[in-house]
Amino acid sequence: MTALSCELIEPTSDADAVIIWLHGLGASGHDFVPVVPHLGLAEHLAVRFIFPHAPTIPVTINGGMVMPAWYDILAIDLNRTIDEAQILASAASIRAIILEQMAAGISSKRIILAGFSQGGAVCYQTALSFEQPLAGLLILSSYFATADLVSLHPSQHDLPIRLYHGDADTMVQPQLAEDALGQLQALGLTGSLQHYSMGHEVCLAQIQDIGAAINQWLSSSG
Repeated sequence: MTALSCELIEPTSDADAVIIWLHGLGASGHDFVPVVPHLGLAEHLAVRFIFPHAPTIPVTINGGMVMPAWYDILAIDLNRTIDEAQILASAASIRAIILEQMAAGISSKRIILAGFSQGGAVCYQTALSFEQPLAGLLILSSYFATADLVSLHPSQHDLPIRLYHGDADTMVQPQLAEDALGQLQALGLTGSLQHYSMGHEVCLAQIQDIGAAINQWLSSSG
């Protein structure tokens, strides 16, 4: 088993798809559990949800306070200054979860990564470098922290990618989502960016849009 503890939601029938959903700074794997009933997933989709808990580490921008974090943030300027070794280590931990699910019989083409804020940054790195095709990538209120580091694997050239961001987000400015979309395009990837009238948070309309994307991807990959 992975070194990360996780919250699990199992389908009523044997799982044949998996969504691994990462929380943001200072939160926990419990954070996005309540959104699952609001996604409106098709009844025939047997989706296992995995919500990993980030390790607790000192976070420089919060005065060195120890809290759940996927990596340390050293400065909160527009482009962020982060601990690159830690984000790569977190990506490796999520990769290990993917491999565990594949070993249990889930095809990589039935695995979706989703992440909010810091969690989204980890998902960029994990998904784009993974060596087998994934079903999709969902990025919420985040930024592409490893755009200059990631080694895009050829298996991900057709990876479906959706970005979601609040127009009034003062924690992760909307420009960072625009930048991420451009960085993805520079890698030869396509993606879409949807804006919402909200801050650094989620809203029902966004959750419903995410559910529609999941329905589309998993219905077409079966």
